[in-house]
Amino acid sequence: MCGIAGTYGFGADTEGIARRMSSALAHRGPDGEGLFVDDRTGLAHRRLAIIDREHGAQPMTTADGRYTIIYNGETYNYLDLREELEQLGHTFRTDSDTEVLLEAHAEWGTAAYDRFNGMFAFAIHDAHTGTVTVARDHFGIKPLYYWSDPTADAADGPRVVFGSEIRSLLAARVFEAAPDDRAVYRYLKFRVQDDDSQTFFAGVNRLMAGEVLEIRADGTEITSFTRLKDELREIAARPSRPYDEQVVDEYRERFQESVRLRLQSEVPVGTSLSGGLDSSAVAALIARQLREQPDDERYSAVGTRQNTFSAVFPNSSNDEERYVDALLEDYQGQITSHKITPQPDSFLEDMHDFVRTQEEPIISTGPYAQYAVMREASQHVTVLLDGQGADEMMAGYNPYFYVYLRQLRRQKRFKELASEIVGSRDILRKLARTKFSGRTTVPIEALLNSGFVAEHHDEKVTSVQDDLKERLLEDTFRSSLPSLLRYEDKNTMRFSIEGRVPFVDKELLKFLFSLDESAIIHDGWNKRILRESMDGILPDMISKRRNKIGFTTPEGEWFRSIAPQLREIFASQTFASRPYFDAASVLALFDDYIAHPENYGTLMFWRLLNVELWMRTFFDDADGAVRALGGSAEAEGAPAPTPAAAPAPEADAEEPKSDYVANPGKQLDHVSDADGHSWRRLPLQTELVARGDDIETLARERVERFAAALPAEAVPAGMPWYFVISEKIIAISQGRSWFTWEVKPRRSAKVLSRFVSRTPAGIGLGDPTTMELAIREVGLPRVLAASAAGAAGKVVGRKGLFYEVVGANVRAIDGPTPYSAFPSNVSAKLPPKDPDAVSARISAAIRGADIPAALRESFVGTVVMDANDIGRNILGSDVATSHEHLEATFADNPLGQGRQRTPMAILVDLGIASQR
Repeated sequence: MCGIAGTYGFGADTEGIARRMSSALAHRGPDGEGLFVDDRTGLAHRRLAIIDREHGAQPMTTADGRYTIIYNGETYNYLDLREELEQLGHTFRTDSDTEVLLEAHAEWGTAAYDRFNGMFAFAIHDAHTGTVTVARDHFGIKPLYYWSDPTADAADGPRVVFGSEIRSLLAARVFEAAPDDRAVYRYLKFRVQDDDSQTFFAGVNRLMAGEVLEIRADGTEITSFTRLKDELREIAARPSRPYDEQVVDEYRERFQESVRLRLQSEVPVGTSLSGGLDSSAVAALIARQLREQPDDERYSAVGTRQNTFSAVFPNSSNDEERYVDALLEDYQGQITSHKITPQPDSFLEDMHDFVRTQEEPIISTGPYAQYAVMREASQHVTVLLDGQGADEMMAGYNPYFYVYLRQLRRQKRFKELASEIVGSRDILRKLARTKFSGRTTVPIEALLNSGFVAEHHDEKVTSVQDDLKERLLEDTFRSSLPSLLRYEDKNTMRFSIEGRVPFVDKELLKFLFSLDESAIIHDGWNKRILRESMDGILPDMISKRRNKIGFTTPEGEWFRSIAPQLREIFASQTFASRPYFDAASVLALFDDYIAHPENYGTLMFWRLLNVELWMRTFFDDADGAVRALGGSAEAEGAPAPTPAAAPAPEADAEEPKSDYVANPGKQLDHVSDADGHSWRRLPLQTELVARGDDIETLARERVERFAAALPAEAVPAGMPWYFVISEKIIAISQGRSWFTWEVKPRRSAKVLSRFVSRTPAGIGLGDPTTMELAIREVGLPRVLAASAAGAAGKVVGRKGLFYEVVGANVRAIDGPTPYSAFPSNVSAKLPPKDPDAVSARISAAIRGADIPAALRESFVGTVVMDANDIGRNILGSDVATSHEHLEATFADNPLGQGRQRTPMAILVDLGIASQR
């Protein structure tokens, strides 16, 4: 096994680039540095030998000198392939699987790759044609990345670098590292990563599972070497094999063989043991074999006792230790257990290296548990087996139950549907509790830069909803497993360990797909065939356990413990300078999390944090991330890649808007349909308004600033003008605005809000928080009566009956709008109290302001306006002008619906348009 790197098309510099890339590969093998560079081909690797350590050196070349290979991984059926190739006349100089792959390519070309059962990423150079062929295994267990120069001249051929790690590509120094904004957005918004070829680094792609990249003098081409997904669909479409005891026995034998194949090694092998069903099954099968057949040579790499490695979290909500101990009790003479207890302090200390190791953002802090386990395991073994992949192949997560129920309904299999609903009732109850928990979720858009959101708002992520096997395929090859395999490979390679995954086996998966879905889910139990095949092998408390935790950290508890350190990151200048975040909103939400941690999950905070730390690690001053977490740059060992310069915070600072121009995309002057007058709207940008602020003083000071540099033509002499103020900031100053997480909706509010239509201009009462405020304002009976009137109005085609019954105060309730400026993007607001009186007080303050006398004399008064992109409503004023005429002046919503921060305006009546 080795970490590989390679170049194509760089001429005389090929060898130097290859050496830089190879030096950046993270792991160190049992043979030391093990750096090899083939000067002739530009292929390089770091060796970590597992099979035929003495003779399996790479790069390896065929006897005739034509083909040269670098190879990362293992092919478990290599002995069968070797026998077939020997019958065809091939001779072998080594006992390694590397040579088998090389000779197979020489015999069959890329058609050979579908024959390989294992995990691999390799590159083969053909000296006759100059072609380099790069391939990745059927499931993408082993990573492979590449960058192709988009500016390369077609006449000169392509320029490509590729490798097992992104850092090796960065170390080549042939392109400038930059983040891919689309990948960042999809991660922050949808929690996805590794689901397509684009990495988080602009221009750097991953070769997807089962793909071949051919690099030739005339260009590059990506194709698939396998039909595995199509084969699985074809198998699933055939009549299913009946589920019985023979099927269970056969599955056990096949799974045992998959485990045995992954024990082929000349170095020590151990097992990662989380306490869950999957890893426990792997460990138990090995332990049982050691008990029943201790002299079985096929298990010699394990030794006389199996080493298991477990992350445990005593007294935490997700501690799995009792399940680990149950297995240890059953196999006392066959297992030596190593328990690791990761702590939040060590998490902080390791954070820089952990983020750097992963290379791209990940779903949660959960992989840190595995990172800590691998560090300990590296002191005892070189190969580690675990249970990764079983969840995606046998419906290990709760959403699979919902998919299966929908499938049964679609297929009109109502008897089975009823049985599954009864069997899944505890899972369905959990879903209902989550849905009506009273926790108000904050949309991630409310925490992101509005321009960043607008640029990517068309992004969508979909998943299969009513076909279980199709959903398993989707999650195995795209949506779920690829990200898990990525962090497993990164963690193992970081500590020079080879991770092997017995469940991720194409023959085992084909067998599963030949069975009816009831082998996977039955009577509300998932992984049925695995559970039943482990009867008598695993303790019942493991094989029949309902809840799943697995290898993860107690993230919620840890975040509460290290909240001050995390807050420093969110409050940092670098975080505020990123083009991705609305730092004020993030910090406000995190402060409320610190005060009320029980109201929140932590996954959204982790994603924001992970992007920031990833940016610091790969694009800023390399020491920045280390200092932020109290670590030491020297402690990390391998050097960081050459960083690109980060933009200075000032470069991203928003330029303040002039008082005398319109908001972007709006017109300064507007001819009203109501009176034919031309009206000038001068939006005034303000600082954020908080609860308790003196709104009259704010208005007076803002008008004084406006008047101080007023151009003569902005407000023509003698023209009447009005001061318009948004109802939102008045409500905020009066304490009639709340963060969404401060409002605890009652059950009736949750139910009623589900029947309200939302519009792009505002959420209205379509959120439980705003519906709760409506109920508080006018009472539940009136809201119910209005709802009934609204429903009746829809039947007879009359709109607006709901608000006619419920009243204007409820119409003016505002909910969180992701595109608004903080805090409106995370707030729910009642209308201002006594808006007429507030208008009068503001007018008095303006008349006492330090402004030119002529301007004071032409001032008419104050208007409190509730305006959005679909309507206007005057809530209060101290002027005689009709509300209808004033509302018409704001027909195009000149103050904006987003983050313009212009909640005040000077409104000038320029007179009849035709006379101007």
